[in-house]
Amino acid sequence: MENPEYFDEVLHGDYGQRLKVERVLYRDKTEHQDLIIFENARFGRVMALDGIVQTTEGDEHIYHEMMAHVPILAHGQASRVLIVGGGDGGMAREVLKHKSVEELTMVEIDGGVVDFCREYLPNHNAGAFDDPRFNLVITDGCKFVKETDKRFDVIIIDSTDPIGPGAVLFTEEFYADCKSCLTENGILVTQNGVPAVQGFEVTNSWERMGPHYKDVAFYLATVPTYQGGPMAFGWATDDVTARLLPVAEIEKRFQEADFETRYYTPAVHVAAFALPRYVSDLLV
Repeated sequence: MENPEYFDEVLHGDYGQRLKVERVLYRDKTEHQDLIIFENARFGRVMALDGIVQTTEGDEHIYHEMMAHVPILAHGQASRVLIVGGGDGGMAREVLKHKSVEELTMVEIDGGVVDFCREYLPNHNAGAFDDPRFNLVITDGCKFVKETDKRFDVIIIDSTDPIGPGAVLFTEEFYADCKSCLTENGILVTQNGVPAVQGFEVTNSWERMGPHYKDVAFYLATVPTYQGGPMAFGWATDDVTARLLPVAEIEKRFQEADFETRYYTPAVHVAAFALPRYVSDLLV
């Protein structure tokens, strides 16, 4: 199998990152897509699609821990959680660490993605797909939130960037439909790119969530292979107190949850909502 010495990411035209390819595990290069999974000495298994890094074993825990634990612990009583996307299984793994979660629904548009990641990125789901609380629904995420009669305490939008098919998950209509699926104090969190180089994602979500939720905000975490600085997570809820909880309360809930993390801490949880000026300036 072809084994290029380096993988050069093409997400941005004026700068990029390079990862050394130790061994190619899978390659599917057609006129429609270029999917590769390779091993890198620093980040372990890396999956890239169309020249853009999607996830790596070395730093995926940062992204998944911050998207899962911040809303669930801020809510305090989340028993029903919805993930839109998340086919690699990392988000499901983190959500199911919470004993309070009785039911996790994951909506993935392509069942083949789940099977593929189960085979080539098994450490991401780490058994989550076999948890009895896990329910996989193969359908379009927009269609699901528009039509379902279920209600969720936390909704996590584990999406790609708003390019191509993923763009519909960043629309005002979609955010409004998510609101209709939330319980009274439910929380929606979204993937909103790296503000230093993708600031439009933050601004657009801020404007589109605003009409539908009483509290809209963003929080940050640094994921090394999502280049350009800290990445942003969107936050939307009608519970105006949820993101203002003190460290002591989050610490209490975290201790009661009783599981290990590699990045997330209660102090990081609270501090993540403090935005540098260049990010807060995007909220116009």
